[in-house]
Amino acid sequence: MTFTAVPLTLYPDIFPGPLGHSMAGRALEAGTWSCLPVQIRDFATDKHRTVDDTPAGGGAGMVLKADVLGAAIDHAMATHPGLPVLAMTPRGAPVTQARVRSLAEGSGVIILCGRFEGFDERIFDARPIEQLSMGDIILSGGEMAALMLLDACIRLLPGVMGAASSGDDESFEDGLLEYPHYTRPAIWEGRMIPEVLRSGDHAKIAAWRKQRAEEDTRLRRTDLWERHEGARDRPASGARRKKKD
Repeated sequence: MTFTAVPLTLYPDIFPGPLGHSMAGRALEAGTWSCLPVQIRDFATDKHRTVDDTPAGGGAGMVLKADVLGAAIDHAMATHPGLPVLAMTPRGAPVTQARVRSLAEGSGVIILCGRFEGFDERIFDARPIEQLSMGDIILSGGEMAALMLLDACIRLLPGVMGAASSGDDESFEDGLLEYPHYTRPAIWEGRMIPEVLRSGDHAKIAAWRKQRAEEDTRLRRTDLWERHEGARDRPASGARRKKKD
């Protein structure tokens, strides 16, 4: 099954962009996934092909028009029935690795890429659109965020990374940051690869990696660590264990 990416954008030439290279590029050539960008401007109805207008209530910038967006989304949904419709926006829910995996297990995505001040809010009331954010940052448009999301999905498609288990032991897969990696030379600028990784003792290596993943997550990402600790303390019923006095 081919994973179909349908970016709705004012700049379709951005795609596939960097996704035309390396693993994603080889997968594109092999037909593992396809990229079919749609020009939003094609759905404007006036002679100037207008896609935006000034914000209601005043303010700086321009807002993408709901009527144009609605027509573009309807076209994409009719052409690619069953694909989820996503909108890349800083007002969306933060993307998680779990959500990426669920998207990669599907048949593709329609991704609405914003520009200017964003979207007329009525489009989210009128169409089944999931709003997603790639982090607490502001980009010039949704295209860069869409490329990031697609890259995260494509690398998980069967055969793209080679070994089926390549994506199993990475940051966020078990709620933790990934453990640090090393490779030859064994000594570089006086710094040596940790002895345990050169021991050949797989049980000790696994324990060291788990410990480092936990330590680094606790020190660098307190938000992840708190969620990880909460999940460990929660019994299967979903109720929290009572703390002992």
